[in-house]
Formats: sequence, structure tokens, C-alpha cells
Amino acid sequence: MQSRTEQSAAPARDHDSSFEDRTYRKVILRILPILLLCYMAAYLDRVNIGFAKLDMLEDLQFSNTVYALGASMFFWGYFLFEVPSNLLLHRLGARFWIARIMLTWALVSMAVAFTVPLAQFFGIQSSTMFYSLRFLLGICEAGFFPGVILYLNYWFPTHRQSRVMSGFLLALPVSLVLGGMLSGWLMTAMQGVHGLSGWQWMLLIEGLPSIVMAVVVIVCLCDNIDKAKWLSAAEKAMLKANLQQDNTGKASRLSEAFLNPRVWLLVLILLTFNTGFYGLAFWMPSIIKSAGITSSLHIGLLTAIPYGVAAVAMLLNARHSNRTGERRLHAAIPAFIGGVGLMLSAYFAHNIVLSVLFLSVAASGILSLMPIYWTLPGTVLSGIAAAAGIGIINSFGNLSGFTGSMITAMAETMTGDINNGTYVLAGCLFVSGALIMAIPRSMLGTPSRTPVATPTGSLTLELSLIHI
Repeated sequence: MQSRTEQSAAPARDHDSSFEDRTYRKVILRILPILLLCYMAAYLDRVNIGFAKLDMLEDLQFSNTVYALGASMFFWGYFLFEVPSNLLLHRLGARFWIARIMLTWALVSMAVAFTVPLAQFFGIQSSTMFYSLRFLLGICEAGFFPGVILYLNYWFPTHRQSRVMSGFLLALPVSLVLGGMLSGWLMTAMQGVHGLSGWQWMLLIEGLPSIVMAVVVIVCLCDNIDKAKWLSAAEKAMLKANLQQDNTGKASRLSEAFLNPRVWLLVLILLTFNTGFYGLAFWMPSIIKSAGITSSLHIGLLTAIPYGVAAVAMLLNARHSNRTGERRLHAAIPAFIGGVGLMLSAYFAHNIVLSVLFLSVAASGILSLMPIYWTLPGTVLSGIAAAAGIGIINSFGNLSGFTGSMITAMAETMTGDINNGTYVLAGCLFVSGALIMAIPRSMLGTPSRTPVATPTGSLTLELSLIHI
């Protein structure tokens, strides 16, 4: 029989757990929709160059090599300014810095539509102007994604992050679905309006959401727990106590971010699986075109299918990982599935049905891996070390945007078939899966030894975010 103390303690624990779940749900509802919309806007600006390519090359007299180099220049600017940007976010506050990032990248992305007039104004070749604008776009956007990952680490302990990451990363497939359909429609419907090509209108119109979201961030987002006026004192105290407990034993000094071997393991993993992802994102419209589809609108609609399937797969994988507490297999298996999907999509490249089917498998594998992966830096780093470390991981990892697009371009140049590069991208995913299996067990545990229960209604929240 329980003592009176034990009997009173049980309801207290239930009350504390209920209070904690309600508070985290409140935080999620307050900040996650804003971040999701920001990331959707970011990806519209990042991957619309893949759709612009369908008509832009002919208008500007660019070769595929010029396009690939220009598309890749983004990532060099991104690489060089990633860590400084994240350190500035940590110092100046997330609200101001994220808004700055979004406003400047929107303006530069829109400027790409006027590559030729700008080249004439500055007295340089249009290809050089294209390279310069893409490089500047990378500088402007540097720090957004790692900044958001860092920002989520300001609010959530490690064991709660997989569900939150999946909610945030929904923006990736959703923006690619909507972006594919919107980009295809704009390039068709706006062709020749006021003397501008469809691809120019696409770049101009798709830059506007980022400007809007910059204003929303300034008005609605707060820098940290202490500045959240919508939280009570008790809620703030509980959130901060959980973070303090979660950060115990983690690297917290700036130098540790650069010298920690686990950080560099995470760099290698991101570098390899992102090579597959960006190769897919940049070249999927061209892969579908090579299967015999000529209409930009139809290409956009077909591009939306793999990412729509991937959104569901990502949510289910993150939810199952959260429920079971297992991370290694929930990250490695999707990497292997993504590799197989890419190989089969290339093998059946001239069969549009099978090609889209296996592109869907590939996208599902690649995107299902991401929410699990991005919980891992928070198991190693905290404070300014997290700011620098996450910046390092993302900056080096996103050089894969260069390698992914160049691999595909070189394959097409050397063999005459764009799909041959897809086999190399698949190999990168297999390497990524193997590296994930090598992650030390200590990085995969949770503070509690039992799986973390998902609060009631969380899946409903996550699924509802698809429609935001």
C-alpha cells in the first residue's frame, strides 16, 4: 500500500508532466508556424533557379556549365559567411538577424531577374553578373538555417527536438511542392507580360514572400525565453530549468566547436547526404524534362509529387523515432532508401511513371533523414559553441550544393545523359548511411532512459502545418 506521501507525489508528477506538455505545445504553436513560413519562403528563393534554368539559358545564352557554376556560387558565399552570421545571431538576437537575412536575400534573388541590364550597367559580362549575384545571395542567406536550428536549441531540450524539427522541416517538401507548381505556372502564365520572360516574373514574384516574412519576424518573434511576454513566470522557469539540465556536460566554449571530432563527423554526414539532396533539388525539373515532358507547368506539377510523398514520410519517420527513442536506424535506413531510389530513377529515366515513382522514393528517404540528423548537434554543443558548431556543420555540409550540381552537370557534359550523374549522387547517400551507423552511442541517447511521449494532438499539429 502506498504511503500518503507517495499518493500525493503521483498526482503532483502528473500535474508537472501535464504542465510541461502544455507549455511546450504553447511554444510550438507560437514560434513554429512563423519559422515554417520563413523556411518555405527561403526555399522558394533557393531552388527556383532550377526552374528558371528551363528558359533562362536560352534567353541569356548560357551553357549548362555556366548555369551549374552560377547555381553553385550561392554555396560558396553561404560557406564563407555561415559561422560569422550564426555568431552575430547569438550576439544580436534572432529576431533582428533572421529578419535582416530574409530581407536582403529577397532583394538579391529578385535582382537575378535583371542579370543582363545589371551587367550592362556595371560594364561586365552577363555570366559574370550571374555569378556575382548568386554569390551575393549566398552571403545574404548565410546563417538562416543554422540560425533557426540554434534558435530551437534556445527553447527545446534535445529529447523534444525531433518532433519540432520535423514540424519546421515540413517547409522543405511543402515549399518544393508549392514552389514546383507555382514556378511552372508563373513561367507559363507570365511569359511576355510587360516585355519580361516568365522566368523573370517568377524570380520577382517569389521574392515577395521573404519580404513579408521579414516584417512578420520583427513583429511576432522574440529572441529567447526571457523575452517571451506570452509566457508566465512559472512557464519560463520550467523551460529554463529543462535547458540547464539538458546542457549539462555539453561543450560550451567557442574553441570546442572547432576541435570536437564529433562535429566533424556530423560535417561529413551532412556533406554526403546533402550532395544527393541538392543534386536532386536542382536537377529534378531537368530530369523530368529528359523523360519527354516539355511543358513548364506539367514539369512543375510532376516535380511536386515526390516532395508531397516525402512530406508524409518525413512526419511518420520523425514521429516513430520520437516514440521509440531510436535515432541511428531512423537516420541511416532513409539514407540507404534514398540512394536506391535515385539509382532506380536514373535507370528508368525514360519511363516517366517509374521515374517519378522512384524520385518519390528518393525524396522520401532524403527528407526523412533530416529531422533526425538535426537533433544531433544539440547532443554535443550548447551556448556559443552551439552557435559556432551548427554554423560549421551547415557551412561545410552545404558545399554539397556545389558538388551536387557540378556532378550532375559534368555527367551530362561527359556522357550526354544528365541521369548518369544521379548514380554518383546515390553513392553519396550510401556513404552517408554508413557514416551514420558509425555515430557514437553517447550521441544517440536521450536525457531520460524512456522514450519521450508525444503530447496529445501533436501529430494533428504537424499535419495541419502542411496546409499553412
